Amino acid sequence: MAPDALELLERAPDPGRAARLSRSKITAALNRAHRRDPEAKAEAIQAVLRAPALRQDPAIEAAYAVIVASAVRLIAQLNTQIGELQAVVAEGFGRHPDADIVTSQPGLGPILGARVLAEFGDDHDRYANAKARKNYAGTSPITRASGTRRVVLARYARNKHLADATHQWAFCALTASPGARAYYDTIRARGVSHHAALRQLGNRLVGILHGCLKTKTRYDEDTAWPRLATAAA
Repeated sequence: MAPDALELLERAPDPGRAARLSRSKITAALNRAHRRDPEAKAEAIQAVLRAPALRQDPAIEAAYAVIVASAVRLIAQLNTQIGELQAVVAEGFGRHPDADIVTSQPGLGPILGARVLAEFGDDHDRYANAKARKNYAGTSPITRASGTRRVVLARYARNKHLADATHQWAFCALTASPGARAYYDTIRARGVSHHAALRQLGNRLVGILHGCLKTKTRYDEDTAWPRLATAAA
């Protein structure tokens, strides 16, 4: 849970205290969480908290407030533990010989990069070619043809953990790579849905990663998206 939400729930675990929250305290919590446009968001949150609503008996509300306060403390501790685990993962992953190549890919940091590498494995001879790696990731489509009809379907028999990581990777790459963004926008312009476009982008990114691992080179934006580089020249 986001730190600003935890802070506000800790300050106001029941409807009565929530309605009395000042806008300045809400804004301060949003600022500490680095939220955009905190003043406007604080005004909207305060309006919701002060809006008329169905209420429970005071004794029941007090009991629920205790539960909320306990849950807030538990979640805050879990967030701390998650941060510590992430640091351990990043440290261990950083010692892997392929870590530099993996994290050079747009959208892959030490945590998501570690997930992707762990699911693919680090045997460089495991995948005969990029297509084999894409098939394992489940990003490559299945084409079925019958007479004059040709249908392209998503691959359902796949490593679901890797498919989820690749989907997140593609989403993160949209803001990390101009080439990935342009590729995604081109697909979307054809009327393809958001998730299907991310799957196609993920398929392309898996192929790029395979090439980088095979040649033992870091990601290069111009090499990965040559058409975009040519257009910009």
